[in-house]
Amino acid sequence: MRTYNQPTRLWLGPYYRKSPFFEATQRYGCTAYDIYNHMLLPAGYADPETEYWNLINDVTVWDVSVERQVEITGPDAFTFTNMLTPRDLTQCSVGQCKYVVITDENGGIINDPVLARLGENHFWLALADSDTLLWAKGVALNSGLDVQIWEPDVSPMQVQGPKSKDVMQTLFGDKVLELPYYYFLETELDGIPVIVTRTGWTGEVGYEIYLRDGSKGTALWDRVMEAGQPYNISPIAPSDIRRVEAGILNYGSDMSLDNNPYEVGLGWLVDLDQEADFIGKAALKRIKAEGVKRKLVGIELQGVPLAGWPEEYWPVHQNGQRVGHLTAAVYSPRLEKNIGYALLPIEQTGLGTNLVVETPWGKKEATVVPKPFVDPKKDIPKS
Repeated sequence: MRTYNQPTRLWLGPYYRKSPFFEATQRYGCTAYDIYNHMLLPAGYADPETEYWNLINDVTVWDVSVERQVEITGPDAFTFTNMLTPRDLTQCSVGQCKYVVITDENGGIINDPVLARLGENHFWLALADSDTLLWAKGVALNSGLDVQIWEPDVSPMQVQGPKSKDVMQTLFGDKVLELPYYYFLETELDGIPVIVTRTGWTGEVGYEIYLRDGSKGTALWDRVMEAGQPYNISPIAPSDIRRVEAGILNYGSDMSLDNNPYEVGLGWLVDLDQEADFIGKAALKRIKAEGVKRKLVGIELQGVPLAGWPEEYWPVHQNGQRVGHLTAAVYSPRLEKNIGYALLPIEQTGLGTNLVVETPWGKKEATVVPKPFVDPKKDIPKS
């Protein structure tokens, strides 16, 4: 007989994959995992504020193998990939990365990956949490284009923080210091094949190391930790505090298929004047011409520091009426403020608009403010 007074458990199976770094994350004290792209994502080693200061002051390493790759090759790979995204890929050279959105026929956002161009007809898409591989294969099926699409054996880790350059120089030599923002190099580390990109999810100086042989995950992790020991390196989970400060969005909470790029401040990724007829082009032209009816904005919440972050959307009210919802909220130790994002009707998105947010700890007054909250010109990660 089943009893109903037992603690809730999360059952794991082979359908939730472990990363090549999983054993190392266990050894270094990971205490919680999330599910992301059908994989286990480390969700905490220490408390979030301690991890935040480690990132801000020193250098951190993250297991982000959950950024699964869609690899696209073949004679028509450029034409096909350029059709998937509104961003004009004629402006992306071999050896360069681009932040892009993948849109459907209505202009809805399917994913917001980092794209890497490994060759004239060779691309990777490092995915947020949605099954974009299946979308790409479905689009290719009747496209008439000669492409091959699959998920390669590639698993990224991030090395982020002001001392990340020192760690990466120890690992890869001076050549890594010459890498411009959003470019990459293909190399090896003690026989371990990798691609190193000048990218990250923090707004800090940082890199990602894309492991190209999953059997060598522990070896790569240990080499990075050894190189980082003089610089006080520590493993952490992806920092929601720092990414909200930086104005970085999280797919699935701050945006989804129900949103278009213009609503969430990503209109700069849409190149309507390009010659290519990408998926969603007609819809996005119409949306831009008509103007959006809602918008994702930055907000400050008054009161004591938040004791946690939203596990569901928090209602946002004005004059006693619900007008939208909050998608992200954190306490920033550096700013000493509660900050976040809210999706609101366009009439309520003006700077200085006063709102009330309904939180699990009661109602909090809030104000619409500019975002990003820190380093709006991205001078830090480009440095």
